[in-house]
Amino acid sequence: MSAQVSITLPDGSQKSVPAGTTIADFVRTQIGPGLAKVALYAKLDDAEVDLSKPLDHDGKLSVVTPKDPAALELIRHDAAHIVASVVQRLFPGTQVTIGPSTDEGFYYDFHREKPFTPEDLEAIEKAANEEIKKDLPFVRKEVSKDEALALFGKLGETFKLEIVEDIFKRGAKTLSLYSHGDWVDFCLGPHGPSTGRVGVIKLLSVAGAYWRGDHRNPQLQRIYGTAFFSQKDLDAWLHQQEEAKKRDHRRLGKDLDLFHFHPAAPGAVFWTAKGTSIFTTLSTAMRRLCLSNGYEEIKTPLIYNKSLWETSGHWGKYRENMFLILDPEADPALPEDERASFSLKPMNCPSHHLYFQMKRRSYRELPLRLHTQDVLHRNEATGVLSGLTRVRQFQQDDAHLYVMESQITEEVLALSQLISKVYEAFNLTFTAKFATRPEKKIGDDALWDKAEGALKAALEKTGLPYELKPGDGAFYGPKIDFDVADSLGRKWQLGTIQLDYNAAERFDLNYIGADNTEHRPVVIHRAIYGSFERFIGILIEHFAGNFPVWIAPVQARVIPVVAERHSAYAKEVADKLRAAGVRVEIDTSHGRIGAMIRDAQLAKIPYALVVGDKEVEARGVSPRKHGTGKDADLGLLPLDQFLATVTKEAEIPY
Repeated sequence: MSAQVSITLPDGSQKSVPAGTTIADFVRTQIGPGLAKVALYAKLDDAEVDLSKPLDHDGKLSVVTPKDPAALELIRHDAAHIVASVVQRLFPGTQVTIGPSTDEGFYYDFHREKPFTPEDLEAIEKAANEEIKKDLPFVRKEVSKDEALALFGKLGETFKLEIVEDIFKRGAKTLSLYSHGDWVDFCLGPHGPSTGRVGVIKLLSVAGAYWRGDHRNPQLQRIYGTAFFSQKDLDAWLHQQEEAKKRDHRRLGKDLDLFHFHPAAPGAVFWTAKGTSIFTTLSTAMRRLCLSNGYEEIKTPLIYNKSLWETSGHWGKYRENMFLILDPEADPALPEDERASFSLKPMNCPSHHLYFQMKRRSYRELPLRLHTQDVLHRNEATGVLSGLTRVRQFQQDDAHLYVMESQITEEVLALSQLISKVYEAFNLTFTAKFATRPEKKIGDDALWDKAEGALKAALEKTGLPYELKPGDGAFYGPKIDFDVADSLGRKWQLGTIQLDYNAAERFDLNYIGADNTEHRPVVIHRAIYGSFERFIGILIEHFAGNFPVWIAPVQARVIPVVAERHSAYAKEVADKLRAAGVRVEIDTSHGRIGAMIRDAQLAKIPYALVVGDKEVEARGVSPRKHGTGKDADLGLLPLDQFLATVTKEAEIPY
């Protein structure tokens, strides 16, 4: 009698089958042909595996279908393989390198002397979708190093040979190959059962890339694409992309005169008066929220000796992302990072730890909540800079909370409520992710066990649903990240709550407890906006530049019908609004009334206030509200009535 394995399903039920039964056969015979027909891959004891994998031990099994959010990532990886196979068939001599899935699709890097043209992409896309119709099975095979080198050497794949050598240097015993038809590549997998499970492939663009991201290496051509289960889903995504282009914060930032960049300061923002107004409004709102919730606002230096970063661990784990300041007396023959003695600060936490150290602390002071909005610098590569969403100089709504262990849950609950309050003010929905220890970390496993247990318990107390993200924690502690969805449904990672037991050890932080002895505090790192720059970029696109009154840099524009006759009253209206705190300007273009109203609409100003003879006589204004169609004209209103309306809408909602 053959050995049996016991498989536990998500509902807790158990099924026994002979050892060696493939997952595909298990699903078909033990669960049903309906699920077998749509199954893409499986999770066996949390490991992602192909349906062709034999069951050789007891375990927990769940099946992934197209309804699972993770399924898109799988078919996009399948699609990358399909596209690569087609490219090599249509353009013999092309070498393949790597082809991962991405958040919105996939890319594959190719080495080919002649550039791919738009016509080439059309031909590749057509052939790739024909490959889907062939419904070719994906077949996995494990091979030795010698077999892999012989295979890819015979194919002339020099880049693949280099990767194979690296994989085995890192301790791999075998290499997994995936083939469909007569084309083969290696990857960890899993893959779907066949090419037919990929609904439709759309190629998007081609760009340059360097092998392994190093400009000293050969230049490659990167083909970007995406894949969906249906044409309907693809069409919806393409429509979203068109909407996103219209809302691109880089275009709107220029059109609305909010910010600029200059090559003299790459990755640093020049905020105009209007952009500065948005920045200041958000800064004031966050400052007010923090101060009303027991925070202390502090400011700390910009430049620190490397000894601070060595203590914090950043010098060893993060130095390549820091702006280093070279010691002029150091040996010029040394590498730059060895000549560096100072750095601009890339984050606030170490400076806050120094601040905590500066006087003797009592348990009566805890939780001590320190808030700052200092300028930070991170040495991002030029190629990844992208408008406001990826910069080198930025400010965060940063805070660090120094707490006793007994206060962790209460503080995490309070933070989750603050985060909810802020995001709801912008009509941003959000989801939480719980991220655990990464491979590169500081501190021993016992400390990490303690930190992860404490933060997970606090997160579960909030009642928020969350997704587990193994290995995505900060190098000093686990964290809860908050992903917001904007008006187009796009996800952005913004807020974070990070629990850090390591900082107190590394910085020798102590407080005197009720027992009159020293104790270590626990540090909670938190941000809600994240960086102001990135948050403003997201808001520009979320609102398509049509900001709510309270954020709008200009909240009302006064438009005199006839300049000579109505300018004095227009100034009187503007002065009264300005005295009440309303951000207002007067149109002095002396143009036609229709054109001036249209200009206010194009500038996305919430209220255009027309003043003519009847408004002068009635001591009122005729507001036209932006973006409200036929209801835009609110008619003649007494000035005080409009003032009450606009000042109410201009109130900061948190």
